[in-house]
Formats: sequence, structure tokens, C-alpha cells
Amino acid sequence: MSATRLIRTGSAAALVAALALVGCKESGTNGGNTGGNNAGAGSTQTYKIGVIAKSDGNPVFQAARQGARDAAAELGEEMGVQIDIEWRTPKREEPQEQASNLEALAAGGVDGVAISCSDANVLTGSIDDAVARGVEVACFDSDAPDSARFVYFGVDDTEAGREVMRQLVSVMGETGIVAVLAGNQAAPNLQARVRGVREIADQYPGITIRDVYYHEETADRAAAMMQQVQANNPDITGWALVGGWPLYTENALDGIYETAKIVSMDTLRPALAYVKSGQVQVLVGQPYHGWGYESVRLLINKLHNGESPES
Repeated sequence: MSATRLIRTGSAAALVAALALVGCKESGTNGGNTGGNNAGAGSTQTYKIGVIAKSDGNPVFQAARQGARDAAAELGEEMGVQIDIEWRTPKREEPQEQASNLEALAAGGVDGVAISCSDANVLTGSIDDAVARGVEVACFDSDAPDSARFVYFGVDDTEAGREVMRQLVSVMGETGIVAVLAGNQAAPNLQARVRGVREIADQYPGITIRDVYYHEETADRAAAMMQQVQANNPDITGWALVGGWPLYTENALDGIYETAKIVSMDTLRPALAYVKSGQVQVLVGQPYHGWGYESVRLLINKLHNGESPES
């Protein structure tokens, strides 16, 4: 469906990596609120869509929020309906708060919900309960594959992790000590990216992964983790970041970039400054705006037109 961009230090052009977007598993168990919320004859049909991302403070999810709003405006005009977006994202990553928000949205009569799951084990039951109440659920960015959600939209996360490590090998060479920065240990998408990093690292006998370092997904915590690990392990010569968390604050890589090559996920504006300064060698991008836009499009197609994705 699409591809993921790579941005390299010193390159004006975007390099394209074959990281396909994936959508999978139609549930088939949900009767659905296929009629939307119609106020009566002659009135405009209205659909209420809840959007629950991992954390409100992460710029990637603000891009997704804008994508959801853009889809609501464009599809509403195209279809002659009103689409209301209710953003119910925790300020800081907290899967139990996501579950509570999903339950509240379902009880409040939304027609559909798009959610990025911080912890699939915590959220699967809440997703299933919402579907049982007739609410269509789409996952984006981070899936709950064993739930009753009808679709998942996001990159192939294992392949994303592979690409991060491929690019790191290309800039640091086939020997060295690598640290992996991995965010929330319970997040399914990040688990898959770490697996991908390890798969590629295992192909190079001269590459050793010192450890995988998990942390609260805020810029300050991520930067502090990297600086502490590098100070305690000065022999680290490469960092594989499966999320761009530390790059959303200034001076995050002081004491690190001088001796280690760095490849990171995420191509948003704050991260580009690190590429321009030469502190980060490669960024691997994702469809952040599309997380919101495509999730809303898939939900409205299901609700309004009775259409499900082919795969």
C-alpha cells in the first residue's frame, strides 16, 4: 500500500525502504451500529468516532490526531455525513487508562473507535466488550491481534526493526557494540521491532547487542536512559532506536553521538534537526498522519458503506 521513508545525514533526497503497510483480520463477530446516529428524517447522519492513542505528549500521535480530523472533514463532505472525532488519549502512556477510556466511549454510544494499544493483554478484553456492544474497533500503530477488532493499520514492525538495524550496520560497519532503546516493554509493536533488530544483528558475528533498554515513553526519560547507559558502557558504538522518543527534546544525545552511530525510527520535525547536525545518521519513517486518517476512513467505510478491507 505504501512505503516507509529513510532520511540520511547529508542527503537532500528521501530513500525509500520496502516496509509495507499492513491491514489484517476482519472479525466478522460484530453486528455494528451500521446506521450511525441519525437525528431524524431530513437531518444529517452523524457518526461518532473515538480515537485513543498511546500518549498525548508524543508528537507522532498528535500527527495521528490531525489525520483523524482531516479524514472526518474530507469524508464527511464527500459522503454528506457528519463525522465527530472524540480524542480520548492519556497524557502519559497508561494502558489501564486506555481501557477505561475505551469502555467509557462504548458506553457513551460511539459508533467506532481507533486505538493504538500500549499493552494488548490489558486492552483485548475491553476491545472485545466494545465490539459486543456494537462498536466497530480498528487498531493502528500497535495491534491487539487476538481481539475482536476488525482491522489493524500500521507498518510491518518486525521489518521496521530489521531496517533500523540494517541501516545501523551500514553506518557503523559490521563490528561493534550496539544498545537498543525500546520504550514500553509491553507494547506489541515495539516487541516486534526489537525482534527485527535482533534478527539482523544475528547475521553479523562482529556485532554484539549489549542490551535492550526499556523506559517510560517521554523524551526526557528516554534521553536520560541513553545518557546513563552510554556513560556506564563507553564501549557502545551504535544505538538502534525503535522509537524516536529522545529526539523530541534538545541536547538528548550529548555524550553519545561523539562516539556512537545512531539510527532511529520517526521522521518528525524535531528529529530532523539531529540529522542536520550529524548526530543521527538515519531516520526510518512511518505514516503518522495516516494512522488517524486511514483508521477513520476504514471505520467509516465499515459503518456507512458496509465495506471491509480485503486483508
